[in-house]
Amino acid sequence: MPRKNFKNTRAKKDKNITKFTKSIIEVLFQNPNKPLNYKQIASALNLTNRIDTELLIKNINVLLADKKISEVERGKYKINATNDYMVGIADLTSSGSAYIVIDGLEQDVFVQKGKTRNALMGDTVRVYVYPKKNKTSTRTEGEIVEIIERNKTEFTGIFELGKEGKYGFVTMQNGNHDFFIPKEKINDAQPGEKVVVKLTNWPEGSNSPFGEITQVLGQPDVTDVEIHSILLEYDLPSEFPEEVEEEANNLDTSIDEAEVAKRRDMRSVPTFTIDPKDAKDFDDALSLRQLENGNWEVGVHIADVTHYVRPGTLIEQEAYKRATSVYLVDRVVPMLPEILSNVACSLRPNEDKYTFSGVFEMDDNAKIVKTWFGRTAIHSDRRFTYEEAQEIIEGKDGDFKDEILTLDRLAKTMRQKRMKYGAVNFDKVEVKFDLDQKHNPQGIFFKISKDSNKLIEEFMLLCNRKVSEFISLDKHGKENANTYIYRVHDDPNPDKLLDLKNFIRQFGYELEIGDRKTTINSMNKLLAEVKGKPEENMVETLAMRTMAKAKYTTENIGHYGLAFDYYTHFTSPIRRYPDMIAHRLLQDYLNGKKSPVAAVYEDKAKHSSTREKIAAEAERESIKYMQVKYMEQFVGQTFDAFITGVQDYGIFVEIPETRCEGLIRSRAMKGDYFVYDEKNHALVGKQTRVKYQLGSPVKIKVLNADLIKKQLDFELVDA
Repeated sequence: MPRKNFKNTRAKKDKNITKFTKSIIEVLFQNPNKPLNYKQIASALNLTNRIDTELLIKNINVLLADKKISEVERGKYKINATNDYMVGIADLTSSGSAYIVIDGLEQDVFVQKGKTRNALMGDTVRVYVYPKKNKTSTRTEGEIVEIIERNKTEFTGIFELGKEGKYGFVTMQNGNHDFFIPKEKINDAQPGEKVVVKLTNWPEGSNSPFGEITQVLGQPDVTDVEIHSILLEYDLPSEFPEEVEEEANNLDTSIDEAEVAKRRDMRSVPTFTIDPKDAKDFDDALSLRQLENGNWEVGVHIADVTHYVRPGTLIEQEAYKRATSVYLVDRVVPMLPEILSNVACSLRPNEDKYTFSGVFEMDDNAKIVKTWFGRTAIHSDRRFTYEEAQEIIEGKDGDFKDEILTLDRLAKTMRQKRMKYGAVNFDKVEVKFDLDQKHNPQGIFFKISKDSNKLIEEFMLLCNRKVSEFISLDKHGKENANTYIYRVHDDPNPDKLLDLKNFIRQFGYELEIGDRKTTINSMNKLLAEVKGKPEENMVETLAMRTMAKAKYTTENIGHYGLAFDYYTHFTSPIRRYPDMIAHRLLQDYLNGKKSPVAAVYEDKAKHSSTREKIAAEAERESIKYMQVKYMEQFVGQTFDAFITGVQDYGIFVEIPETRCEGLIRSRAMKGDYFVYDEKNHALVGKQTRVKYQLGSPVKIKVLNADLIKKQLDFELVDA
């Protein structure tokens, strides 16, 4: 709805020609095998007056001309081949267009502005996919014909007061339409405040949804307000329902010797944890002892969450709903209540704990001789931070020095074998913030994976792989039909690999594409060659874009990036629901139970993958906000930077010292008109032929730090 003419809620005359097309398609979808005439369609739509009926007939003719429906008998109509209509999830852009993400379809369906109907971000929609205009056409396009299910009805945005205070708008930053707020539903919100708005209606012909303000969050430049807003926007509850907390607090979390007697008692074996210094949920521990035959017994001990969280309980239902803990910049939104995540299940030092363990006998070359899985009881003797363990690896004396050095040596041997076998060596740097007491960023630093991190990583990978093999293979190494939850990673897109190969040649690098091992070895060589170079981040980013997204499923296809034929998530049940599934199924198989029906677990796997994606998006949003907040102090200052992304509307540029990324709009680039060269990831001056290409160094000035849009605006500065 245009703000200057908000009263004009009726569609313009030329829009009437398609007023009922969406409704006609919906009616015909509901009757796929029964052709209907216009009277039957009118009756289904409760159209009774002559004008609407005449308009309905015109709309039917429009759909016939567009070949979306067919006249199968005289005056009777049927939806066209249903494979032209697909169901997917709407991903709206800030320009008003959308991409429809469809399961099983490699390429998203692009929907132009004006053809998105009244879809909102994340809605499940039915889209009509246009036939390809020609064989060389690369983009799949369509239009939304039906909203099947709303993703949600509450959103966050900035409130703005309309003309003379008679109405208001809530502006959105994530591609959704702005909401129109009638005066009586403003509910004391003040201009500029961050608010929660509830969708109440979307009248026919209106460009804006109607809403009601249900909560005022506060000023958007206050960190706590923005983080709270992110949690609400992504439907991430910061607190547990009272009844869930009560159930958790009433659990018996004491260690019972009768229960220990049912388990393998490993409390006397030297055991410790290695975690980040700010961690509270220690869900894995390692034990080590040398056997009489000279081999090493390594225990990978995982918190036995499913001992406490039983199927059918309120805690279980809440854990499934959340499916993952969420790690925002300044807080953790846990999957389990604190009494479990930080106390009962956390493998804290000097406390007996119930665990589910993989115990591996290996020789001095890290070759696995024997494997055992089962429930255990352990006693962690020491809690190490990664920094403390790293100091010991680098030569400092300390507790369990011999054990840590032995595990480090075995881990390095396993890693070397894994890389040789064809694992991808991505070592992405994580951006972290020094925060003050009000959670405002005072500095930025980078988390780099060192030997102590890789030590833990290797033994967790070992346990995840071996559990998966144990369940999926019989004693002769042949695949059985047991249902399990796998973490899979598909092969990379061959077209994207070829694009990467051609692009990096401009920088003097090569990528050999062949069989799996050849490609990965060449990729790892490339990633090693760019280390420390200005183009490192660019090449790593492009390489990662060639890769498929990892997901959970019961249909095993292996894990390409790790070079594992069988892989699961078993080692973090405090923070991941799929790990709880993995624990329960393993115990069922150890108890001799038959394989369950896969469909139930496939639904759980899909839900877990969806929640994982939502959590990752929320985490990225919190990082973007903190980066913009940190850069406010540098508005007007200049920095050396390099180009990290190129689009037709501008270039994205990153400052290496902070990893903060900003946008330089093409319309603001002086001296020429710049054209987008998609193939070479560049903007090229039409007259001067000046080229701004992915990876190129540039000098920039920080123009603006927009906390509401979580966006930095830069401008180019002459060197």
